[in-house]
Amino acid sequence: MSTATTTRPDEATGVMPPVRWRNPVTYIVLTLVALLGFTLFTEAQTHTTFQFSTRGDLAQIPNLAVPVLAGLWGTVLVMAAVAGYATWAALRRRSVGWWAPALFGLAFVTAFLLWVGGGRDTLIPVPTLLGGALALSVPLVFGALSGVMCERSGVINIAIEGQLLGGAFLAAVVASLTTSAYVGLAAAPVAGALVGVLLVFFGVRYWVDQIIVGVVLNVLVIGLTSFLYSTVLSENDGWNNRQDLPDLPIPFLSDIPVLGPVLFDQNILVYLMYAAVVVLQVMLFRSRWGLRVRAVGEHPKAADTVGINVIRTRWVTTIMGGALAGLGGAFFTVGSGLAFGREMSAGNGYIALAAMILGKWNPVGAVAAALLFGFSRNLANVLGAMGGAGIPGEFLLMLPYAVTILAVAGFVGRVRAPAAENQPYIK
Repeated sequence: MSTATTTRPDEATGVMPPVRWRNPVTYIVLTLVALLGFTLFTEAQTHTTFQFSTRGDLAQIPNLAVPVLAGLWGTVLVMAAVAGYATWAALRRRSVGWWAPALFGLAFVTAFLLWVGGGRDTLIPVPTLLGGALALSVPLVFGALSGVMCERSGVINIAIEGQLLGGAFLAAVVASLTTSAYVGLAAAPVAGALVGVLLVFFGVRYWVDQIIVGVVLNVLVIGLTSFLYSTVLSENDGWNNRQDLPDLPIPFLSDIPVLGPVLFDQNILVYLMYAAVVVLQVMLFRSRWGLRVRAVGEHPKAADTVGINVIRTRWVTTIMGGALAGLGGAFFTVGSGLAFGREMSAGNGYIALAAMILGKWNPVGAVAAALLFGFSRNLANVLGAMGGAGIPGEFLLMLPYAVTILAVAGFVGRVRAPAAENQPYIK
């Protein structure tokens, strides 16, 4: 099946839409960066060594030493081919499939790793890169899925940051009081759902601008948790202890080389993330409930005409979305074995919103974008542990946010949000 589709002329005017140059230009610029910045100034005799196994793996895979210059030229040629295809598709007014940005991103990351590791007595630990990326993506995935649920019903959820933080706080407190990380995990969605109730109460019931309500709720949760941390948790040592969800390796699957320990030797929160992605994708696009939610987000008046309760649908989906984000907030405490700290969500809610937009309000697309951002953050951490690999620390700190801006501004292009989001419905 072809992954490129031809854009049709506008039905009203009969005129073809203008050529969209955003993606081709982005591909060409990054290809030139890889060519001029990485390839032309690399010594011919250097090698980069990739490590694919850890000490705990049953099957040890030997390290792979790649000639840096040959590898860079190979990746640059792949990037140039994708850039050429994207340019051709733009001239023909066609949209490229998901494989083009995926292949281009893989080639660019490989080129960057080859350049970073060239000529240095360090290994590029592939399992560490992948495992850390998955772990750091957990709250982003839950937050992005929450945004998809809410906005598909017409409610903008800017309060994901507050829902993540509230879930982290309640999970830590309940887990400490009950000495059970699983009970704390079960309590985390309650905090997110409560924030969702406030969002839908003011945004849907009283028609307050949902963006303003979301920002206010974020400030409220940050202030409330900081106050409780400074008073209640500081005065009661047993209320903020470390409780960790144990890893639950899946037999046989966890023994797969490289990917097995990364994907299938995780705690229950990661497995819940897998299930949430699949269930939400199926429910949104393959069920009557999903059809009703999308109808409410696109044309609430038409949905009301055929008997769908618009207000109730928005209430239910927003609260469910808040609970989903609260569950993701448990990663910061019981999911990572840490005690609660002030503002420990650290802007993940806003990055989750960017992942939702990059994924075009689709659960699978949002997960892919969240994994991209998680990988960029973990890459900065790994490079920092390697001594910076010749890159200033300031650039390592800004790497995740630079990737976020580049991805949203350079690759998203024209996207259309649900038509009725942030529009109050008056029956």
